[in-house]
Amino acid sequence: MTIEKPSLDSISFELSPADNPRLANLCGHLDEHLRMMERGFGVEINNRGVKFQIIGKAEVLANVQEVVHELYAETAQTVLVPEQVHMTIRQADGEETLAVVEQQQVVIKTKRGLVKARGENQHDYLRKAMTYDINFGVGPAGTGKTYLAVACAVEALERDFVRRILLVRPAVEAGENLGFLPGDLSQKVDPYLRPLYDALYEMLGFERVAKLIERNVIEVAPLAYMRGRTLNESFIILDEAQNTTKEQMKMFLTRMGYNSTVMITGDITQIDLPNPQASGLRHAIEVLKDIEGIGFTFFQAKDIVRHALVQKVVVAYESAERA
Repeated sequence: MTIEKPSLDSISFELSPADNPRLANLCGHLDEHLRMMERGFGVEINNRGVKFQIIGKAEVLANVQEVVHELYAETAQTVLVPEQVHMTIRQADGEETLAVVEQQQVVIKTKRGLVKARGENQHDYLRKAMTYDINFGVGPAGTGKTYLAVACAVEALERDFVRRILLVRPAVEAGENLGFLPGDLSQKVDPYLRPLYDALYEMLGFERVAKLIERNVIEVAPLAYMRGRTLNESFIILDEAQNTTKEQMKMFLTRMGYNSTVMITGDITQIDLPNPQASGLRHAIEVLKDIEGIGFTFFQAKDIVRHALVQKVVVAYESAERA
């Protein structure tokens, strides 16, 4: 018995201009980025300098070539990271083409550089953030909900659209009772706001963030401390909103004042409340879905920009829960 091998085609091309640092940036450490493209498209990629050869099924060769050219163009101004390569592969391999994504490109400008949306849902998320005063970003971990919300807040502050940024998170693990933890209020809340801090440090730098916190331009607060306040000219981010109760969500939404923007992020598949049905985020989606002027963006597993295995883990859990 003979085993027929699938018929493979190849395509050869050359990148221009020839630039060794940019080429190393494109290929990644130990050709990590090229291996990601090989796994993503099911092809073999060989190169000698700027001369590339791709071997695989005919229908995917043009897509792979386009991704290589797209990423090489990016190396002129940025250092590629695996997340960026992953999302570019997803865009080229899915329903949306790179040309369409380029037309829809939404960019957030910070002093540390540009933050670009990747994928249809991230573009939708940022467009709504620029349009509506209240926005919900709902979906699995690793889809960029929190990071993009912080990017929007930083841009609004840099352009004087708001006077301060408020970072809010329910401290469910401590039962909203932070008294037993050592330190002042900020130190008690810090562990719960670490993802928000990390994004701020990346966009503004450690020293500037520390100064802004000292001047209360950036304020951190547990959700329980928001009652009774009215927040004008502020950019307010409520992270991990799936762990709010219905009452807390209503209280939070009614804190909004004039010239303020609210972004609420969460994952309704990771609710830590004793009764998941009591989640304020889940309830708010149903109650507010028909109100004009409130934006909703629902992320999916395909939008995950972390390690490729994270996407597979999320899909596996979703399948198990449906079963």
